Amino acid sequence: MVQVKNICCVGAGYVGGPTCAVIAYKCHHIKVTIVDLNQARIDAWNSNKLPIYEPGLEEVVLARRGKNLFFSTNVDAAIQEADLIFVSVNTPTKKTGLGAGMAADLAYIEGATRRIAEIAKSSKIVVEKSTVPCRTAESMRTILEANSTGEIHFDILSNPEFLAEGTAVQDLLHPDRVLIGALQTPEGIKAQKALVEVYKNWVPEDRVITTNLWSSELSKLAANAMLAQRISSINALSAICEATGADVDEVAYACGRDSRLGPKFLKASVGFGGSCFQKDILNLVYLSRQLNLPEVADYWHQVVLMNEFQKKRFVKKIISTLFNTITNKRIAVLGFAFKKDTGDTRESAAITLIKDFIQENAHVAIYDPKVEHEQIYMDLTEPGVVDTRKQVERQITICSSAYEAAKGADAVVVVTEWDEFKSDRLDYKKIYDNMHKPAFLFDGRLLVDANKLRQIGFKLHIVGKNELNGIA
Repeated sequence: MVQVKNICCVGAGYVGGPTCAVIAYKCHHIKVTIVDLNQARIDAWNSNKLPIYEPGLEEVVLARRGKNLFFSTNVDAAIQEADLIFVSVNTPTKKTGLGAGMAADLAYIEGATRRIAEIAKSSKIVVEKSTVPCRTAESMRTILEANSTGEIHFDILSNPEFLAEGTAVQDLLHPDRVLIGALQTPEGIKAQKALVEVYKNWVPEDRVITTNLWSSELSKLAANAMLAQRISSINALSAICEATGADVDEVAYACGRDSRLGPKFLKASVGFGGSCFQKDILNLVYLSRQLNLPEVADYWHQVVLMNEFQKKRFVKKIISTLFNTITNKRIAVLGFAFKKDTGDTRESAAITLIKDFIQENAHVAIYDPKVEHEQIYMDLTEPGVVDTRKQVERQITICSSAYEAAKGADAVVVVTEWDEFKSDRLDYKKIYDNMHKPAFLFDGRLLVDANKLRQIGFKLHIVGKNELNGIA
């Protein structure tokens, strides 16, 4: 069996960076080099301000950087040295061409695979770490085998990540499971065992699951699709709750007490975001259509359609409550990240909401404790033939506190569930006093204490609850 002493990770993003930093942290005998062609990103990994905000990540990186953890732009040298190579590059949804809007763009995966094939001077284990459609490893294998010789042999493994942003380091240190898929050949199983040995340095053996290559690839898409499905299910029920006077928190609690269901991912909201859920479901939809399974494709597509419906429904409620117009009104948006404890904004519900507010000619004041200002501008502008940056800059203000955002506002909209927006952390009386009256507050995250805020004087709308609050 190959003993792994040197690991290279191609891609220093949200997955590769934290994953390989934790491997270095737990396996002092293994040299780990994370490589990326983006010089600025590598410089950030080598600085005191890491390019990613994750609780606990800084301690892990600083403990091992320069000892057995290295960040470099010298991709070729790292590939040549490594026994095992993680391919952890971006797999965005295609914007143009066949499968646009649904299929994953595998250009970066293919580029990295070709690079490995060209550069390698010895046998390598190549591990697919990026989230990819089922059977992507087949194309990687074809490229690598076409470049194999008598002396150089490539084995392919699938080792999908199951990280949740905001808890990624804890997820890596104490995973529910580590999944490693391999071709069921003697060489494939040997390579699989080599990676199992790496994880066994800190993960209990019963949590390391070994499967065939295709099961591993599909399991990642399936897990995310089923989690997103639960959110869309409770969000669909939240619309019924608002119409009937049921309370979505009580419904979710009652359902969650059923041990077959459990309580997780049953929190109604303005909609899910993040880099994975929508992308992975659309991948699954596209895969189903390619496999001539239209009913399966339609089933999963409905999860995404329900998520879009929830966001649009929330916007409509805001506009109708504000007397059917928000033109020239100041709307304070609290939160821009797709969820708390991360600076990541990919597919954030805030983007959809604010773009709709801009279309309605509102003035939007935004506050988020972690998201960089430039990121907000990038997410809200539409690059292309017409650059909308100037219009966006005219209509939005990025603020340094919730109080600044809410000053002179007609409505406050809670979009991200940051702890600092909770009723016992934020002085809502102060916010109320500085707003136009009537002062409206729309809670898209079930975060605020409704009774307390109504007593202050707020006109309140909470997703999944209606104003009667069960009294009629």
